[in-house]
Amino acid sequence: MSATSANRIDLRLGKPWEDKVFFSLGVVSSGRFLHTAGVTARDPDGKLVGTGDMRAQTLQCFQNIGDILRAAGARWEDVVKYTLYTTDIERFDTETRELRAPYFVGRPGATLVEVSRLIHRDMLIEIEAIVALPENVT
Repeated sequence: MSATSANRIDLRLGKPWEDKVFFSLGVVSSGRFLHTAGVTARDPDGKLVGTGDMRAQTLQCFQNIGDILRAAGARWEDVVKYTLYTTDIERFDTETRELRAPYFVGRPGATLVEVSRLIHRDMLIEIEAIVALPENVT
């Protein structure tokens, strides 16, 4: 186990491939939690960003999650679990790998699922986050 912040611990199982991925197989956390809604690639006016562009939509999703974190007084390292839904898992994996890495601070747990469709026919990605809020957040 390795502590990544005051209220979370990244479990390490000693598997050779663990250090090659930016997520954890398990995270132990304590305190209060923020569960985001499914966050999509909409700009501040609610318009879909990046029709047909997996990278642009993924980046917008993470920017929107960042807005939620800031509003809650949290940081990227407080995220303990992501659930990512995509309409094309191969494109998502190949087109966004390096783009996603900076948002997986402290190796949160993660699940990636391919779905047939999201709420809007042009959406390619939707992301949920579970966040262990810092103790100083009221």
